[in-house]
Amino acid sequence: MIIVLATVAGVLITSRKEWAGSGPPVPTMPRTRTPARPLAAAGLALPLLLTACGTGGSAASGPSPSAPAEPTPASDVREVAASTPRLALTHDGGVRILDATTLETVADLPLAGFNRLNAAGDGRHLLVSTQGGFRVLDAGTWTEPHGDHSHHYTSAPRLTDVLHPAEEPGHVVAHDGHTALFDDGTGEVVVLDSDRVAAGADGARRLTTPSPHHGVAVALEDGTLVVSEGDEDERTGIRVLDAAGAEVASSVGCPGVHGEAVAADDAVVIGCEDGALVYAGGQVREVQSPDAYGRIGNQAGSESSAVVLGDYKTDPDAELERPTRVALVDTRTAQLRLVDLPASYSFRSLASGEDGEALVLGTDGALHVIDPESGTLERSVPVVAPWEEPLEWQQPRPTLHVLDGTAYVTEPATGQVHAVDVLTGEVWRSADVGVIPNELAGVDGGDTGSGHED
Repeated sequence: MIIVLATVAGVLITSRKEWAGSGPPVPTMPRTRTPARPLAAAGLALPLLLTACGTGGSAASGPSPSAPAEPTPASDVREVAASTPRLALTHDGGVRILDATTLETVADLPLAGFNRLNAAGDGRHLLVSTQGGFRVLDAGTWTEPHGDHSHHYTSAPRLTDVLHPAEEPGHVVAHDGHTALFDDGTGEVVVLDSDRVAAGADGARRLTTPSPHHGVAVALEDGTLVVSEGDEDERTGIRVLDAAGAEVASSVGCPGVHGEAVAADDAVVIGCEDGALVYAGGQVREVQSPDAYGRIGNQAGSESSAVVLGDYKTDPDAELERPTRVALVDTRTAQLRLVDLPASYSFRSLASGEDGEALVLGTDGALHVIDPESGTLERSVPVVAPWEEPLEWQQPRPTLHVLDGTAYVTEPATGQVHAVDVLTGEVWRSADVGVIPNELAGVDGGDTGSGHED
């Protein structure tokens, strides 16, 4: 039975019950080429509760789509000649902000506890998974369009007072101008326009899964929402909802659902313990691993490639498996290819280049570059000293993040960050950061949509 309740903020749709991170001249940072940027399956236990354009969550709100709830003091704002990408890295006691070109420290923001970093999707802000929810961090770099040109600004980074509440803040996925937050403690999903994340949760689209679980949600440009299904004991599949909340596709053939990536043409890949699921063209297809247990749990994708990079593990009983193969999932054919590497890697070792390159940071200290179409290991670039993955996933280990054509790699053993040109393999900058880096993320300081007309 379907019950439709009209509300002031939107429409509440449910069918049955609710479902649900002084020296030599400073070189200009290299950049790569910029890429051109059915019926539900039977057998799913419980459907999803969706509130379209609902209001709630954080009480904070801002004056413009890209502005934080507390406007940056005018005296702190500085106009600069070009966009200024910045990096953020967590450490024991806070979050350190670096200039992504010079690798110099811009700010160190105290924040106790183990914190995780997530892209907010607007080129300026990050979401910090911390106690109480997802806290908005203003990296202090942005661009505003002005007719036929743009103006670029910087300010001091700061942790804002905007908090998107969550009992157990989980995955954040920013894509196609939408940012989806998943609360593992309640099963609640909040979807916001990416340029409104720093302004609070007014106007957010909300839904709740029937059972809390370590889940994920991906919002696409047309309003389609891909959401995991599961409970505290197991995760079994996904559901796909259209903009109105109606289920248009689903699958229960994905044990141990974990991780996501979006490829070219809005194809979504979700990891499973026996392969992956691909949602594309209105259909969900199952990608089978060649091993009975062939787990893909972490992925990296790019709008420049139809192929998604994933980790690949085959020992369900390992305390910590250190795999030496990665998976390439072709979203056009729903086929999986395995690639052998000369070393193992960790879940923070995967990234996608701007041209779709599959990048893996190995425990041999090299950045391995794989052609996603052929599966050929094109080159291996030495970056850091050989390392071993720690048993506890929260412990620091070399971490990879790609921003504006550069692969940034942390080296906790030396307290350094290295910058590698993805196209040439040149390690063009290294710097001591003064702390032991853990998680790593970045913003490009690009256009956030808050222009002026005078």
